This record gives sequence, C-alpha cells and structure tokens, in this order.
Amino acid sequence: MKILLFDLDGTLVRAGGAGRKALNRAVQNVFRVKKDCGELGLAGKTDLVNFGEAIANAVGRRPTRRDVDRVHEEYIRILPRFVRTARREKRYELTRGVARLLKVLAARPDEVALGLGTGNMERGARIKLEPSGLNGYFPWGGYGSDAYHRHLLLKKAVARAKKHHRLRRVDPADVFVIGDTPLDVAAGKKAGYRTVAVGTGFATWEQLRRSRPDFLAKDFRNVEAWLSWLSLKPETRKKR
Repeated sequence: MKILLFDLDGTLVRAGGAGRKALNRAVQNVFRVKKDCGELGLAGKTDLVNFGEAIANAVGRRPTRRDVDRVHEEYIRILPRFVRTARREKRYELTRGVARLLKVLAARPDEVALGLGTGNMERGARIKLEPSGLNGYFPWGGYGSDAYHRHLLLKKAVARAKKHHRLRRVDPADVFVIGDTPLDVAAGKKAGYRTVAVGTGFATWEQLRRSRPDFLAKDFRNVEAWLSWLSLKPETRKKR
C-alpha cells in the first residue's frame, strides 16, 4: 500500500493568509502588544516553531510552553473568523487539480492510504481544511501538535496509517511526502521517505528543483503522471 502524506498550506489549499493573520492577532491579544510575527517565514515549519518565533519577535524574550499554549488557545478561537473572511473575499482556494486527484486516489482504498503531514496543530488543520470539503479524505495524519520537528510528525503519521489500515509493516519506499516547500522535502528525506514537491504554494520552481525531490510537479492536474510516479495502474477509460 502506498501511503501519501499531504502538507496543507500551499499544497492542498491556499487560505489567503488566514493562518498568519490569526497568529498575529492571537499574539497581540494574549500579550497586549502591537508587534506581531512580522516577516518571519512560516511556510514549511511546525506551529510549535512558528508560535515560539512569533512570541519572541513580539515580546523580546524566549517563550515558555505556557506562552505557546495560551497563544495556541487564542489562535484556535479566532482562526475560523479569518478563514471565513478569506473565503468571503475569494482569497481561499483549492490548489490546481487536487480535488480530482484525491477523488481518483480515494477510489483505490486497497492501494492507497491518504493522510496529512502538516506543521499545523490538528485543530488548526481541520479548521483550515473545512471550507475545502477535503477533511473527509484524511481520517488520520501527523500534525504540529505531535512534534517540534517536521520529520518526527511524519513518522507519527505513518504510525497512525499503520494502525488505521491494520498494516503489518510499512516499506519507507512506499511512503510519499507531498509538499510545496524545500522544508517539506527536507523533512521527508530526513524521515527516510520519498518526496514530491509541487509548485502550488510558497516556493519558487528553482527553490523546489534545488531541494532535489524524488518527483517535481507544477500542480496536481496531470493525474496520469501522478499515478505513474506512485507505480499505480492508469485510470480505466469508460467505453462510450
């Protein structure tokens, strides 16, 4: 069975900056400051890393775990509002071709297991995905609430896949980490899995190419190419 671990932001959906805006507001609300995470790069990192860096940038000291927990609680409270605003202003969108590819893959439950491998904490991930209608494709995953480092949450995702699908063993060569940044690729490689970089998000094509993923795609529209990369049989064409 092939195990596919999808990153969220920039890979499955583009949420119009809802996560960054909610994090900024959460830090401001919790610490009563005007500063925020500024120009910090959030893509490809875990929420534990991003929350800590945002707090340090705003208050000028190393955050405690209690600080991070308080910001996370506030972030989860206000995130739905920012996601709704992004959707209303038409800044929330699915990435190109992802809905069809997921439908095709989900129709092969004996061959493919679909999961999340995202730096978002689980509650935040589900909130961001809710308007997309994609949550149902991903009954399990690895999240930023599981680990500080991306490669470890990917390991957790595979452990959950193994339990959910009652697999006796998992060959690392059958695990594919799919993301839109070089950090996604690096995490997948460090975990010992195969990597697919997609040009749907926050990195340039050259940055993705230089990260040396096993496969490189502009988006998800070429379903046959994806099936070939995954060593799956091509779609059966219906006779007219």
